[in-house]
Amino acid sequence: MKFDVTPIAFVQSCYKEKFATPRQPGIVSAATGVVALVPPFNDPDSVDGLENCSHIWLQFIFHQCIDKGWKAKVRPPRLGGNKKMGVFATRATHRPNAIGMSVVKLDRVEITKEEVLLHVSGLDLIDGTPVIDIKPYIPYSDAISDAHYPFAQQAPKHIPVHFCKAAKESLENKVKLKNLISQVLSQDPRPAFHKIDENRVYGAKLEDQNITWTYQLVDGEYSIEVKTVEPTK
Repeated sequence: MKFDVTPIAFVQSCYKEKFATPRQPGIVSAATGVVALVPPFNDPDSVDGLENCSHIWLQFIFHQCIDKGWKAKVRPPRLGGNKKMGVFATRATHRPNAIGMSVVKLDRVEITKEEVLLHVSGLDLIDGTPVIDIKPYIPYSDAISDAHYPFAQQAPKHIPVHFCKAAKESLENKVKLKNLISQVLSQDPRPAFHKIDENRVYGAKLEDQNITWTYQLVDGEYSIEVKTVEPTK
């Protein structure tokens, strides 16, 4: 038995590529985006009452993984990228049906003559992600106080983020962008299997900027230094 799934919306996100996109929602509050409904689902009646919700569930497609197949066992980043677990015991992107879910903060609903736009924050989805369903987040049923998952009981430890002089100058009067960069990089987007190499330069696209950074060891603790912040070409 097969079912056809049709996107009802597409995400306009500050994340332009998979690298550096958070692995879970809500941990980068400065990450904002828009869920733009498409015809015939952009009928204002379809979101009537949604404005009363503080948070919503987005069910979406890992569209960049569909053609890469799946495996019964995967290597979760939280386990260092070396230990394998069953795909259904993880939130791995490479899944049999490439379906994901994410809870985001609904900042506001915007309705115009031609568009229905949901402005959200705390998202962990890359630009262009197809959304297949939207549901309200219901605290009494969706937040289970005694739930447990032994492999990710707490959010990852944050790494201090600093900006070199050139990067600071590039971000002058761009407080929101600087805050976004700090929050994203503090999650340590480095692949779990990469050992920290102070000579290695990493890069990612955020909003309309190319960001580069390195890792530094100071007094036995690692930190990140942002080297450049330049407009994408």
